[in-house]
Amino acid sequence: MLTGDTSLIKKMNRSLILSKIIEHKSISRAEIAKVTGLNKATISVQVSELLDNALIVESQLEHKSLGRRPIMLSINKKAGFALGIDLDKTTITFTLTDLNGCPVHMDVIDLPISNYEIIFDILSHKIKDYQSKCEQTEYGLIGVVIGIHGIVDTDEIIYFVPQHGWKNKNLKKDLENNVGIKIYIENNANLCAFAEKVYKHHHSNNLLSVSLYSGIGLGFMINGKLLKGVHGYAGEIGHMIIVPNGLPCSCGSLGCWEQYASENSLTRRISHDLQKLDLSFEDIQNGLDEKEPTICKEMDEFILYLSFGLNNLINLYNPEILVVNSELLRLYPNAVEELKAHFSSRISHYSELLISEFGKKACIMGACALGIQKFLEVSELSLTL
Repeated sequence: MLTGDTSLIKKMNRSLILSKIIEHKSISRAEIAKVTGLNKATISVQVSELLDNALIVESQLEHKSLGRRPIMLSINKKAGFALGIDLDKTTITFTLTDLNGCPVHMDVIDLPISNYEIIFDILSHKIKDYQSKCEQTEYGLIGVVIGIHGIVDTDEIIYFVPQHGWKNKNLKKDLENNVGIKIYIENNANLCAFAEKVYKHHHSNNLLSVSLYSGIGLGFMINGKLLKGVHGYAGEIGHMIIVPNGLPCSCGSLGCWEQYASENSLTRRISHDLQKLDLSFEDIQNGLDEKEPTICKEMDEFILYLSFGLNNLINLYNPEILVVNSELLRLYPNAVEELKAHFSSRISHYSELLISEFGKKACIMGACALGIQKFLEVSELSLTL
């Protein structure tokens, strides 16, 4: 039996009702009662407050049958906007979404330098610009979530960003003092996993998302929640050693997985072998189509080493869904089949292995979704693009 003070129960009921309105897009009070088990009086009070607060709107369902047309409830998607930011090595991507998680505006800024103060100024200027764009709405800019390609602790302090050489930066506090709005800092791999759960795999409570870009990051959704570890550093799976005394890694170890199975490591090896400095994914795809020996050989080794690490993850976590986020593998039609072919262990169990449909947009869409969840204070969020 659920016990607790009145305010806590009221908050939980509000969260449940609001999450169901978002999930169903449009739903009647009677249907809310069916899917939540709450009584009509509780629903009536909560819905009235949500309408007064302009978070939801009413509309009448069109139908041809006799009788009264039901009143439908949906989120007031234009009541406010969430800003997601992907702070990568050479670019910063900004995406603004409505409260349904649908993108309405995007900017990309090139980063010629890793200087913290310069990047801080860029972020401050752009956030203020988006605040101005949203100020005519009911809630304006509801929050900003920044995806960091590095280690973020449980207090949202940036412990280390190898791409920029940042250590112990409190970007959250610095920005909040400057722009006067709530800022959230999160690891990019966690945001990728969150995006997969919120937008694609709503009913999966045990999902792993592996991102293969400059390094390898892992985001865990275990029992429907992000798993971060005691200090927030969980998921640095790219530094799992798969080749003892192998290639040197920037972390100081030898033989780390990301030196063999990240997109950056693959393109670096092919560039070296072919003596081609400006190698693109299109070049790799053309080489695979034309059966170019060097590219085919390197791709085979890439798939093999990738399968080693994925098999380890499967044995560790027994996931329902394992998503691999890679722009390159999206161009490689047999990627999933070739990876599965290397899973020979009899104790490896999982339900689905997928290549992410999001690609590099996963981080920023996860950031926007997290901003919406924080603002609406819902425990579960199901969005659809």
